[in-house]
Amino acid sequence: MQRPSTRRAISAVATAMTVAALTSGPPAAAADAPYDVLVFSKTAGFRHDSIPAGTQLVRDLGAANGFTVTATEDSTHFTTANLSRYEAVVFLNTTGDVLNATQQTAFESYVRGGGGYVGVHSASDTEYDWPFYGELVGAYFTSHPAIQQATTRVEDRAHAATAHLGPTWTRTDEWYNFRGDVRSTARVLATLDESSYSGGSMGADHPHTWCKAVGGGRSFYTGSGHTQAAYAEPGFRSMILGGIRYAAGRTRADCRPETGYTPLHNGSTTGWSQAGPGGFTTSDGTLTSFGGQGLFWHSAREHRSYSLKLDWRMPGDDNSGVFVGFPPSTDPNSAMANGYEVQIDATDTADRTTGAIYGFQGADQAARDAALNPPGEWNTFELLVEGERLQVFLNGARVNDFTNTDPARSLVSGHIGIQNHGAGDDVSFRNIRVKELGGAVPRTGPITAASGKCVDVNGGSAADGAKVQLWTCNGGVNQRWTANGSTLRALDKCLDAAGTANGAAVRLWTCTGGGAQNWAAGANGSLVHPQSGRCLDANGGGSADGTQLIIWSCHGGANQRWTLP
Repeated sequence: MQRPSTRRAISAVATAMTVAALTSGPPAAAADAPYDVLVFSKTAGFRHDSIPAGTQLVRDLGAANGFTVTATEDSTHFTTANLSRYEAVVFLNTTGDVLNATQQTAFESYVRGGGGYVGVHSASDTEYDWPFYGELVGAYFTSHPAIQQATTRVEDRAHAATAHLGPTWTRTDEWYNFRGDVRSTARVLATLDESSYSGGSMGADHPHTWCKAVGGGRSFYTGSGHTQAAYAEPGFRSMILGGIRYAAGRTRADCRPETGYTPLHNGSTTGWSQAGPGGFTTSDGTLTSFGGQGLFWHSAREHRSYSLKLDWRMPGDDNSGVFVGFPPSTDPNSAMANGYEVQIDATDTADRTTGAIYGFQGADQAARDAALNPPGEWNTFELLVEGERLQVFLNGARVNDFTNTDPARSLVSGHIGIQNHGAGDDVSFRNIRVKELGGAVPRTGPITAASGKCVDVNGGSAADGAKVQLWTCNGGVNQRWTANGSTLRALDKCLDAAGTANGAAVRLWTCTGGGAQNWAAGANGSLVHPQSGRCLDANGGGSADGTQLIIWSCHGGANQRWTLP
């Protein structure tokens, strides 16, 4: 959205850059607060000759990126006191049973209490009889073919471990087959293309690299890392750096399991249209804004009840937004006037910064700040639209929960779009995808009587027991009802019958889920109260403003006919 042209200074922490050797992978976009990493490489089975190279890699990454490294094969390091020194623990090509019961308890408490875990290659060939470790690593090794070249498909290019990669990545390693349903518990970042090599046994869905939350902690695992040569590859080194930063809590990511999404843009602009000036360039599956003020919108279809996910990045104090719930138009101002914008902006005011519903509701600032990656790094939005409710998740954390009450707008159905704000406001987007939620969609609007009057909450009161009556339709929020399942809701309360006998008053009441608040469409436009078997009725057949609504034996009369939203 529009804002004053004065540019704001970015804080020093958001622009400080680390200096790293080329072979150590790219530096973090912003200097991380210093932290400590434990590298653990004890083996009780096969021992990889690449362990020294892997240990040196982590030391190199630490020297270039502001973390200290302690390397050990001594499991006595796994005590509550000692583990508290570290933000992340790397299991580097461990094998077999490497921790005793006391050490296991200390490590589980460390992770569940907020610690980080990074598993490399045969870390999945470790601790088969410890259920917590199976949960932590995500899946256990079962077999592997000979070392050979293969192609991985990168599903998530927002996570710091994979953001530097293209949609596919071809390299040589020892490719593991796993047992266990990884996708149901973790966010899969990359999968193996079994058609690109011999010996894969998992079929079309062969997860290879993933991340997940475990209690208060974070887990990252990659099946790569068998050979000494792997640890000299810039792309692999960058992956390990990103995994460590995530596990240590120095970068955020949405690592919730994800299934059932359909790409709207992952390189192709089919089904999209530009409204207004400027636009987006497309390169390597990434949309980058230029000029403006305009809107790139998905014109192919409207969406109802859905989860929209997309990845975005801004280089500095930039400005953009994601629009939802607007009607089709070639005018970008129509989306602003008729839909809602979830803002992307580094530094604007509370109701106009990242995660805000622009101009309507600011984000939960503490949750937003804890979840937000700084300029230069990728972030992930989920916009969850259910009826008139819009929830905003940033890197997996809910930062806003908004319900539309404006009769001139509706989130129930509409298009989605991304904004190109103007010259110098450069924001990039990747992997725009949607999941239709299906089921009954809550409907919001007036409930009208055959007389033409509206069902109204007296005085707009949200107090329990507020009178529900007929009144001349005026579009007010006290005449705006949401049909949600078997309930009818206004002002965050439910339509409720005070009893079951003829003449029992209909009122507003806190939603309880009880039978007094259930309603069902009946014959001839009636609205039946199943608990009593009676119908919603305008008392005495009246139609004057202020006529009390009651329940009465169903008779099909005009004062029992209603049109729902």
